[in-house]
Amino acid sequence: MDDQGRGSDPRPDGGGHGPDDPRPPEPLPYEGVWRFTAAAVDASVPQARRAVRDLLARQGVPISDDLVQGLLLIVSELVTNAVKHAALLSPTLAVEVAVAAEWVRVSVEDNHPYRPTALETDHGRLGGRGLLLVREITLEAGGVCDVEHTASGGKVVWVAVPLKPAHLIQG
Repeated sequence: MDDQGRGSDPRPDGGGHGPDDPRPPEPLPYEGVWRFTAAAVDASVPQARRAVRDLLARQGVPISDDLVQGLLLIVSELVTNAVKHAALLSPTLAVEVAVAAEWVRVSVEDNHPYRPTALETDHGRLGGRGLLLVREITLEAGGVCDVEHTASGGKVVWVAVPLKPAHLIQG
């Protein structure tokens, strides 16, 4: 991914600009970045899911139902982790959705300094598998996920997935 979030020639028809035109292509109608904050409480989990679902639908993002469901599960897991593990030091969290021509990125930011770790699957435990699930869904969709520290000492856990499944892009 480049810093604009677009691969080479992200427009199906080249974006309407000639090859020698130095102007960047106009964004597609569904492209943009949206951010909202919420209290680090349990009620924020379904609210975040609905907000992301409604945003993708309202913007007309060309995304499959399966990928939407995967992203909503990811949002649930990331917000749940922030609520359960960061609320003491971070009473609010932020959810950001960035959509470009070829991908969508969702992230959850909190002010807790510790990076989460994906735990090994322990079938005797009832919890602790959320990040493993996030990684599996992301990899299956052909995407990437990571954790970054913020300038304020917190962290952002993010996932970026292509709008079109990897098998359709290659074939």
